[in-house]
Amino acid sequence: MKILQLSDLHLENISITSNQLYEDLKDKNFDLIALTGDFLDRKRTIPKLVPYLQVLNRLNAKYGIYAVLGNHDYVLKQENLNALIHTLEKHHCKVLRNESETIHINGHPLNIIGVDDFSTKRSELEMAYKNVKPSTNLVLTHDPNIVLHMENYHFDYLLSGHFHGGQICYPKAYHLVKMGKLARMKIIKGLHKQHGKPFYINEGLGQTGLNIRVGSRPEITIHEFALNALDQELIKAN
Repeated sequence: MKILQLSDLHLENISITSNQLYEDLKDKNFDLIALTGDFLDRKRTIPKLVPYLQVLNRLNAKYGIYAVLGNHDYVLKQENLNALIHTLEKHHCKVLRNESETIHINGHPLNIIGVDDFSTKRSELEMAYKNVKPSTNLVLTHDPNIVLHMENYHFDYLLSGHFHGGQICYPKAYHLVKMGKLARMKIIKGLHKQHGKPFYINEGLGQTGLNIRVGSRPEITIHEFALNALDQELIKAN
């Protein structure tokens, strides 16, 4: 299973054009595309999302595009939030808000579980897992702090974003201490494990606040893992 993850586009201050994104990815084959929130936070930016979604559709991921929302997306007023969701769905992105969908890969079911944003208190784990039957669980969410509350909710791999790798790390990302326990544990990017279960924190493609990065880099992540009827093994995240 080969997954492309994009996170934290923050289209007001994104680090890559849609054409550059296509050139970087056009020769790769993906089974699934995962978008883990924080697309934008201003109504006028919504049209800017369209060319990026068009690029993702041109990549023809075999099992489609799945998205969750982040805290900045929820800055939008309801009618504008609906416009954002409509734009995503119009371009064939399945937006999961505390819900799941099951796909089958060579006969093996994979549950794609979208947990809504934890930092804005919208995560409802019981609701997200309501229709999940035992199998391999891939969780998409924005704020990785949710992993600290998932003792009773199984996942095999979890994709998230939110921290931007600190964005400005000089000499350290002290400003992240207000962003939850993981940040205070200095878990702000890359691959980690919680109770033996792997989760990945993407550094994002855009910036918020100051349009600058120090000690962190914009990131496009490709995840590969093997599936069979008995086991799931993470091979790599690069």
